[in-house]
Amino acid sequence: MYQQLSVKQLKPVVNVLLMATTVLVTACSGLENQHSSSTQKDWPIHGGDYTNQRLSPLTQINTQTVSRLSLAWSFKTGVSASFQATPIVQGGIMYVALPFNHVAALDAKTGKQIWRYEHTRKADWKMCCGPANRGVAVSDGKVFIGTVDARLIALDAKSGRKLWDIDVAEDTALTENTGLLSKADAKSKKEMYGGTGIGIAMAPVVYNGKVIVGVTGVGYGLHIDQPRLDAPLGAVVGVSGQYGRPGFLAAYDVHNGEKVWQFDTIPSQGWEGKFAETTSDGVSLNRNIAAEKENLKTHQDAWKFGGGSAWTTPAIDTKTNTLFFGTGNPSPQMNDVSRPGDNLYTVSLVALNTETGKIKWHYQQVPHDIWGYDVASPPVLFDYVKNGKKIAAVGQAGKTGWYYVNDRATGALLNKSDAFVPQHNMFAKATKEGTVLYPGILGGSNWSPSALDESSQTSYVAGIHAPIKYTLVEEPAKGDLPAIQYVSSEPTNDARWGVLSAINLSTGKMRWQVKTEQPLMGGLLVTRGGLVFMGEGNGYFKAYNSLTGQQVWQSKATAGVNAPPISYEVDGVQYVAVVAGGNAIFGFPAGDEVLVYALH
Repeated sequence: MYQQLSVKQLKPVVNVLLMATTVLVTACSGLENQHSSSTQKDWPIHGGDYTNQRLSPLTQINTQTVSRLSLAWSFKTGVSASFQATPIVQGGIMYVALPFNHVAALDAKTGKQIWRYEHTRKADWKMCCGPANRGVAVSDGKVFIGTVDARLIALDAKSGRKLWDIDVAEDTALTENTGLLSKADAKSKKEMYGGTGIGIAMAPVVYNGKVIVGVTGVGYGLHIDQPRLDAPLGAVVGVSGQYGRPGFLAAYDVHNGEKVWQFDTIPSQGWEGKFAETTSDGVSLNRNIAAEKENLKTHQDAWKFGGGSAWTTPAIDTKTNTLFFGTGNPSPQMNDVSRPGDNLYTVSLVALNTETGKIKWHYQQVPHDIWGYDVASPPVLFDYVKNGKKIAAVGQAGKTGWYYVNDRATGALLNKSDAFVPQHNMFAKATKEGTVLYPGILGGSNWSPSALDESSQTSYVAGIHAPIKYTLVEEPAKGDLPAIQYVSSEPTNDARWGVLSAINLSTGKMRWQVKTEQPLMGGLLVTRGGLVFMGEGNGYFKAYNSLTGQQVWQSKATAGVNAPPISYEVDGVQYVAVVAGGNAIFGFPAGDEVLVYALH
């Protein structure tokens, strides 16, 4: 006779069978794609490989063994500040970009420091977005890092000695200041922190002898009332006017740093676009097209100040030599009087030829953005399965709260997921009374990298629920004083939280979701061991069953774990690594540790 098992007794058996099936499917699919991470023991580039899937093929740490995971080693960097880097592991050495662009090379098995590079910033350079850096690229015997003072530096991978150091951009653009605000506005009397200042936040990527990197800080908005680097974000203000610059992505020769090509994110011709009244899938943008076209008559050169930062590391299709990256909001931020039109190519997914930098296509998620909906999370390449058919696709977790799937060859929208965070008043305009909408300027999904399991057609996304109030301030001209017009965005006193989502890419539906007590900022790792790893601002570092969303492990750090985890193998031992240094935007506690875990 057969014994009838309960659901509780069956669950572990089912999980083991599902995990085994996933491993088998992946092994087969890995044969089709030589650039897959299926044979990868290192973590050689920012996204794991050129697809940016952040999928580790390692299975030693899995749903059955993860309970034995404990700290193998840690390393104190001595720099306590927002820490967002993805460690890179090649040949048993871990390379980590520290805040303020210092770099450490560590023994990936023991954590012993091999060398350290100390970066000296240019005097009086205004940092756009704090001291954080998202990582290095390692190739051709060199370590490459983009800096907060807009330089690209190559270090010797064996010694840390500087090989070359070039200026990517000069900090010469005009900027806003608090003197442009209404005297009746309390924000005009507060300190200004951040705001405008060009720099580089993304980890570079190296491909075909070129190191590719983009600039940030061209979105142009005042960041008000942050008296400390670790203070949470207050108001962000966008003042209309003619200041700022276009962003760009550029490629440099790995040997000497000579520029090979540059793609400007704002074209000098056609930047106004078609004056789209809706998103590509028909959602109203509440635009006053007639007023915009009238403004165009006096703002023909708006492109010169256009914005469009490049925030995160591109994905690369090596079969077609196509690069995919996202662009930031137009300038001025949230204020559209001086920039009529669609403001191309801001808030767009852009495809470029890797060899020439020429554009192949763009897909603008939000034409004429006035909410701060940068395409910030890195794009991810995968084969999209629809009705049994495979389509080469690129996915991206939007600040809007939707996951977009685009055709890799044409840019056409193939699918848009259900909202993975709550949505309210989407694309509503700022008012004098204040309009609350979510997601707002924080996202959705912010810069945090998503992770993707192609075999199960699942994307894992770190989400944010943070209601934002957008307020319009207008005053007529008085005597010699000009008219005042600007928009501010600031967090409300409503509850905020995070959402970890597993999205069925074929249907756009949620497979499962887990709510967290704090907004999620940092990024994810998925493994063939059936696990999703994620850190939180309260210091917890957790693992979840990738099939069910059940939490199966956690550890606690002394600082916020607000960076993407990785996994690698040395001498037959699998490790999981993450940096813990908090995040200033949310006021998560700062720290200075590299944490590495293994089974005991």
